[in-house]
Amino acid sequence: MCEMKEFVANYLNYSSHRFEITFGVKFTSIMSNQREMYMNSKPIKLLSLLTAVTLLFVLHANEASAQMRAGIKGGLNVSNLYLDDIDDENARYGFNVGVYGQVFSTETFAIQPELMYSTRGTKAEYGGLIDQTVKYNLNYLDLPVLAVFKLGDAAEIHIGPYASYLLNSKVSYSGDLANGSEDIDRDHLKPFDFGLAGGFGLNFGAMQVGARYNLGLTEIADSDAARTLIGDAKNSCAQLYLAFNLNQNTK
Repeated sequence: MCEMKEFVANYLNYSSHRFEITFGVKFTSIMSNQREMYMNSKPIKLLSLLTAVTLLFVLHANEASAQMRAGIKGGLNVSNLYLDDIDDENARYGFNVGVYGQVFSTETFAIQPELMYSTRGTKAEYGGLIDQTVKYNLNYLDLPVLAVFKLGDAAEIHIGPYASYLLNSKVSYSGDLANGSEDIDRDHLKPFDFGLAGGFGLNFGAMQVGARYNLGLTEIADSDAARTLIGDAKNSCAQLYLAFNLNQNTK
């Protein structure tokens, strides 16, 4: 029986979408049966500081400018992990939700910090002698700080950097070999991700409809076991969103 499992594991050890996935010893080595708390003291302090800065920006803008937009937003995520090439094959579908505000706002320009909960990850499917689906589910707290170029009252272009903190991560699998889900040991993945974001928004009164793309620049694997599974993969995420302006003084 053990020899059969080892044979099946070796059969599945091939590259799909340029990821190396090994079911067996390599697969289970990255999974931890012990759950850890999401955050240690340093990330909590950092996130608290980032949240406070974001709120101060919004409060300052609310007092200083009637041209700023501030409110809540959320929408659809289509995410993947990439190496050298980016594609939407086997993408993970998820969501984003959070708050935003514009500061130093004029008729043509503003700075827009946001604080967002955002899902990322990928899905890999394997067929042949054994059919198996594996989903990597990564959940982040994002802090983009974007330059906003206003095209009149109708549209905006957004571009700038973002920083993300990994809140939790899980792998789920289903198929002929195994079914279930497990938390990924946090020691295997880097807690912070950094990248660039760009997109646009169309304004319809107090509502904005927009699209954005987030390109991660950080390799997320942080251990040899993780690199065996996902190599030097980085995050990639396209977003569609609705934003609602709660600043009633906006002109």
